[in-house]
Amino acid sequence: MSDSKVKVRLLFVDEGSYHHEDVSIPESSLEAYDRLIDCVREDSAVLKTIHVDVERLCAAQRIDD
Repeated sequence: MSDSKVKVRLLFVDEGSYHHEDVSIPESSLEAYDRLIDCVREDSAVLKTIHVDVERLCAAQRIDD
């Protein structure tokens, strides 16, 4: 069974410079968390599909098509 995906923009900071990465995560992962950034940092299904530098992650935003 295929889970639908949600596009998310992750914002990272590194020594005063900011950059973003757009990723796709399973939509079902969002249901267990009040905040999107917590989902990206903690959900095992998300962490299995993408590498997240949680020390530099400062924001996560859902991207609507």
